[in-house]
Amino acid sequence: MDIGCLETVVANSAYVAARGSVDASAAQTMRDKKMRAKLKLPNISVCEHLKDQIEVGFQSLCIKQPISKRLFQQFLEDTEEFRPVVNLWKDIEEYNMAEENLRGQKSQRIINTYMESASKNFCSFLEEKAIMRVKEDAKNGHHDLFKESEQLLLAHLESQALAKYKESLFFLRFLQFKWLEAQTVTEEWFMDFRVLGKGGFGEVFATQMKATGKMYANKRLNKKRLKKRNGYEGAIVEKRILAKVHSRFIVMLAYAFQTKTDLCLVMTIMNGGDLRFHIYDVDVQNPGFSEERAAYYTAQIICGLEHLHQNRIIYRDLKPENVLLDDSGHVRLSDMGLAVELPEEKTKTKGYAGTHGFMAPELLKGDEYDWSVDYFTLGVTLYEMIAAKGPFRTRGEKVENKEVTRRILNDPAAYSEKFSDCCKALCEGLLMKDPQKRLGFKNDDCSELKQQPWFKKMNWGRLEGGLLDPPFVPDSRTVYAKDIDDVGAFSTIKGVVIDDADKEFYTEFASGNMPIPWQEEMIETGVFGELNTWGAKGSIPKDLCRGSDSGNSNTSGTCVLI
Repeated sequence: MDIGCLETVVANSAYVAARGSVDASAAQTMRDKKMRAKLKLPNISVCEHLKDQIEVGFQSLCIKQPISKRLFQQFLEDTEEFRPVVNLWKDIEEYNMAEENLRGQKSQRIINTYMESASKNFCSFLEEKAIMRVKEDAKNGHHDLFKESEQLLLAHLESQALAKYKESLFFLRFLQFKWLEAQTVTEEWFMDFRVLGKGGFGEVFATQMKATGKMYANKRLNKKRLKKRNGYEGAIVEKRILAKVHSRFIVMLAYAFQTKTDLCLVMTIMNGGDLRFHIYDVDVQNPGFSEERAAYYTAQIICGLEHLHQNRIIYRDLKPENVLLDDSGHVRLSDMGLAVELPEEKTKTKGYAGTHGFMAPELLKGDEYDWSVDYFTLGVTLYEMIAAKGPFRTRGEKVENKEVTRRILNDPAAYSEKFSDCCKALCEGLLMKDPQKRLGFKNDDCSELKQQPWFKKMNWGRLEGGLLDPPFVPDSRTVYAKDIDDVGAFSTIKGVVIDDADKEFYTEFASGNMPIPWQEEMIETGVFGELNTWGAKGSIPKDLCRGSDSGNSNTSGTCVLI
């Protein structure tokens, strides 16, 4: 065994062992105790000023931010007048993610418990017409029963409970977590394992957050290489878009920091390889996917695109190489380097961007375009998943880009017997030359697309909740990455001098923890539960007593609530 091969084997062994920490109990065994000890809530007197600095609207506090949502629900459970409301909220969330054969039973329980005036848990804020519609829809076997009820519920909580929550101890506890979230993050918090690949400006490493044990991918952008190749604008655009989006179907940014030589983007790690690898290289004798498997991935891609478009972001580079699998077999969109964000005052943009064979006709013609271009690329990607070749270029075919463009503009796609009628109809709807006739994002969602016959068996609620089992699970013992010596090394950058303007850019780039991913990590790895401790009833934990020494917030010391 040569030295390079031995290095890969050793690195893979350490990496596979580290990435086994996928749940709270396993992550705890992988923690660095010294770094974990630094995750400690301060005394409330240190951070109470944050109430005037953070966003305190209902959507942000009670829906979007995971820790605040948890604390808000704990507040509701602790307040007698809101207990039935929070129970209804949780039951609706449970119903939305339930398997089809359980939905009828769960919906009837919700109706009996919260929508019958004789029930002790009757929720009187629900409008009578809304209740009647739920009962009628339940009789007719409809699935999306409680959308209107949930909207009424959240409106009721916003008007009646939000102000009281902001005056509660639970909100003060959230301020403690916001203070902790805002603390500076540096490379000392992370341990890099093996290199997974490289891009134009640096390498991507498997890395571990030492304090929690959670695994990530660390994209290290070399400062001198970025400057020499004018990469600052692209780097900050990708970072800004990654920081803005938050979806289980898109690779998310968790941390952004700098070292002496690199700018680091710490993102969701995807250990299962990309779709192109699985289409062509796993079973070379039978490339491509079954329709069932392709439908699952297509549905998850649709959810990712819908989130991007709701945030006014056009992806522009959807293709199998940019759709990655995680440990469990779920997929996420990656590589936002070609994405563009539409300003509020604009509905379309211009610009040549994407990959030959995937770009939509209107983009190739130089016309203005919107997010409809992403659904054309979805059609090409779906076609390739089934046929194991593109609709406008066969894999390995030597053809000039000019000819590929001509085919996209003029030729229809040809379909083999691999395509069912429903699948063919969906592909044709996505590959429409005219963007006005193309299936996609309309009226701020993808409901028309989700209702296509090919998806008739898809439980979108469970899929969006991450509860629908994937059709394929990657081997946890396999590293879907090149050998270390095959990744290659960068040459040394010479003649580049870093000045004050560069340092100012680096400071802007290195913005630290991303709030929602950071909060999710604290919950997922059990740190939130360890820190969110309370005194006996009628007393306040020491760290919530103003001016008290909170050296150890987990002690039994309490102060009496006045």
